[in-house]
Amino acid sequence: MNIWHILLTVLLISVLALLHELGHFLTARIFKVPVKEFAVGMGPRLISVRSKKTETAYSLRLLPIGGFVSMVGEDEVSDDENALPKKPVWQRMIITAAGSVMNIITGFTVMLVVVLLSAKIGGTTVADFADGALTEKTGLMIGDRIVGIDGNSVHVSGDLSYEIMRNATKPISVEVIRNGERITLEYVVFPTTVEQGVTFGIPDFYCNAEPKTPLNVIKHTFYRSVSAVKMVWESLTDLITGRYSIEHVSGPVGVATAVSDAAQSGAVDFLFLTVVISMNLGVFNLLPIPALDGGRLAFQVIELVRGKPLKPEIEGYVHFAGIVILMLFMVVITFKDVINLF
Repeated sequence: MNIWHILLTVLLISVLALLHELGHFLTARIFKVPVKEFAVGMGPRLISVRSKKTETAYSLRLLPIGGFVSMVGEDEVSDDENALPKKPVWQRMIITAAGSVMNIITGFTVMLVVVLLSAKIGGTTVADFADGALTEKTGLMIGDRIVGIDGNSVHVSGDLSYEIMRNATKPISVEVIRNGERITLEYVVFPTTVEQGVTFGIPDFYCNAEPKTPLNVIKHTFYRSVSAVKMVWESLTDLITGRYSIEHVSGPVGVATAVSDAAQSGAVDFLFLTVVISMNLGVFNLLPIPALDGGRLAFQVIELVRGKPLKPEIEGYVHFAGIVILMLFMVVITFKDVINLF
């Protein structure tokens, strides 16, 4: 990893943070909530320009680890009739969720570029087997169109590979279309590999290539994007259930290492990693964790159910505790990543 890859990582995180905050900013403007500051980065201000028309300060801050949109009434009592707390709860929920939604939309958009740049896009019909393929010996045949792995539907080679990687660590069921008939093959065996103490399944067959028609490009973009979101979500659940440990969690240093490796592998790998990071940012921020957008959404849902908000002091204390815990967690993960470098 060299200085250029570090700068590339900083640029990537900054752009994704900018897009995240842009989601909050645009929806705030749609609902006429005054914005005091739109900042990219955290810490001391490096540059700040104030709009004469809206009085919004557009700032670039020192640490490229996120950003924020500061809205009137968000952290103080305001008499402004358009202040955030005076908006209907459904509008505030849209504003809160918009940042994560923007990151997920960004992931879909970059995935479209990945599909367009890929040398070929693969289907799910078995075209050939590797030498000694276990799947051939346990039921698969050339010409089978795979439509399900261990109960999970698959549509393109991207989500097929993911489902095999995650679920084919033991004999599993595989649904195929064979001679026009849908059948379920039981106890199909895949080869496996172990990386960092975690077992993954490996495809031992090759699938057909599909032409890059507009319809196929849209299909592959959609299903590969959905698979990326699913991968992020299931990785979080796997962390909770113990399949993954804290050693598999990466902070900024770990992300920089991954960006460096992907950049050296080529544009398609780098863009796919961008998809994963963007989806990760979107999904993680929607979790009901204090200080994150999902934590704020949780309080807004409570308000929607109760018909009135909880005391601001209570919400403030909860979010402050969340910030402290997240910062401590980030310090631990960053320390772990630095140790792993050596």
